[in-house]
Amino acid sequence: MKKAEITVFLSMALILTVSFILGILQITVIHTSKNMSRLETDRAVFSLFGEYQRNLLEDYKIFAIEGTYETGDFSEERLIGRMHYYGSGNTDHEVTGIQFLTDNHGQAFREQVTAYMEECYGIGLIRDFTGMTAEWEEQCIEGEKMQAEEEKVTEQFEELKKAAEEASSDMPDLTEEDPNAESEEIGNPFQCIEQIEKTGILSVVMPEEMELSGKEISLEDQVSVRSLNTGYGSFPARTGIDGIEGRLLFNEYILQNFGNAAGKRVSSDDSGDINVKDTEEDQLRSLEYEVEYIISGKASDRENLESVLTKVFLIRLALNYVYLLGDSGKQAEAEALAATIALLLLMPEGTEVIKQLILFAWAVGESTVDIRTLLNGKRAALVKTKENWQVSLPELLTLGSSSGKNGDGDIAGGVTYEDYLRIFLFMEDQDQTAMRTLDRIEENLAAVQGMDWFRTDCCITKLGLKNTGVIFGDITYTYPAYFGYE
Repeated sequence: MKKAEITVFLSMALILTVSFILGILQITVIHTSKNMSRLETDRAVFSLFGEYQRNLLEDYKIFAIEGTYETGDFSEERLIGRMHYYGSGNTDHEVTGIQFLTDNHGQAFREQVTAYMEECYGIGLIRDFTGMTAEWEEQCIEGEKMQAEEEKVTEQFEELKKAAEEASSDMPDLTEEDPNAESEEIGNPFQCIEQIEKTGILSVVMPEEMELSGKEISLEDQVSVRSLNTGYGSFPARTGIDGIEGRLLFNEYILQNFGNAAGKRVSSDDSGDINVKDTEEDQLRSLEYEVEYIISGKASDRENLESVLTKVFLIRLALNYVYLLGDSGKQAEAEALAATIALLLLMPEGTEVIKQLILFAWAVGESTVDIRTLLNGKRAALVKTKENWQVSLPELLTLGSSSGKNGDGDIAGGVTYEDYLRIFLFMEDQDQTAMRTLDRIEENLAAVQGMDWFRTDCCITKLGLKNTGVIFGDITYTYPAYFGYE
C-alpha cells in the first residue's frame, strides 16, 4: 500500500492558497468600499461648496456658501441634507468645525480679499505706498497735535472777542458784521474759525455744487455691532494679512468697491490716474460715503463725512501753519493787519497775540480751500510754497462760507482725497475695518440685489466633517473630511 502524504500536503496548500486569495479579495472589497464612501463624501462636499453665493462672488469677489439658503435661518442640518442630496445618503455626517466670514474679526474675508488682490493686481499696485506708511503715521500725529493747538487758539480768540466787546461801543466788533465803511475795509480774518465753531466744519469746507447726502443706517443691525453666529474648530490660516502689504492691499480693495465723498468707487489705471465708477446700482446703496463709514463707523453720511474731513482738516492745518511760520512775507502782512486791529481795539500791546491768531486763521482758510479742492476730485499740494498757496490775506477776510474760493486748482504731483482715505484706513484698527466692510457688503446686497435675508455671519467658508459609513455588511468606517475656500 502507498502512503498519502503528498495528497494531504497539496490539499492543505490548496486550502491555504484559496484562503489567502479570498482574504485578499475581501480586503480589496473593504478598501474599495472605503474609497467609494470617501469619494461619495468628497463629491458631496465639493458639490456643496459649489453652491457659493453668486451675487457675493460677482459683486465682491468673495466665495462663501450662504448657509440659510435664502431663509435667513441657519442650521447645520440643512448643510447635511444638501450633502445627502448630492449622493452621500449612506453616510452619517457630523460637523466638527465650521468657519464663517465674520469669524475672528473677518479673518476668512480678509484672507480671500488679499488672495484676490494679489492674483489680480500683484504687489505692484501698492509698491508706491509701502515706503510711505511711516510718513502717514507722522502726519496723523501732527494732526492730533494741531487739535490741541486749535483748542488753545480758540481760547485766545474768545479772549479777543471779549476784549472787543469791552472796548468802546464805537469800535468794530470782530464777531459780527459792522456796516460802517472802515470795518468793511478791514474785514474779519476770523470768519472761518467763527463759522466752524458755530455750525461745524461741513458748513465751511463743502464746495458750492456738492450736495450733502442725507442717507443713514441703523447701527444696531450692522455686522460690526450685533450678536453674530460664530464658528468653531481649527482651520489653516493664511499668513501675511496683518503685514503692511496685506493691509495696503485690503485697503485698495475697499477703495475699489465702495463709494466716497469725492466720487464713487475708484481704481487706478496704468497711468496712475484715478477712474471714477458711478452706476445706477450705486445710487441704491444705503450710504453714499461708504469708505468714510468704514473709517468712522457712524450712522449717517453726514456724521461720517464730518469725522473724516475733520481729520483731513487738522493735517492740512498743521502743514499750512508750519509754512506760514516760515514765510517772512506773509508774517509781515499778518503783522500789519494785527497792528490795525489792535489799534481799533485800543490794545496795542496785543499786536503779537493778534498776529498769531491771524496766522492761525489764515492757515484755517487755506485748509478750507484745500479740502474743497480735494472734494472736487482735484489734487492739493502736500508741501506749500509761494507759488501754490491759494488764499491771500484779503481773500481770507471774506472767506467764511462755501460760497468763497471753491478750490478748483489742481496741483501736479499733489495729494488726492483718496490718498487721505488710504492714510486713515491704514491707521484704523484692521479688525474693525474688516467688520465695517462686511457691514457695507451685507447692506448693499440687501439694498441693490433685494437680498434681505442675506447675513454675512451665515456665510460659510470652511467646513470640517466626521463621516461614518457602514461597509461590507456591518463594518463601521469613520473618517474626516475638510474643504475650504482658500
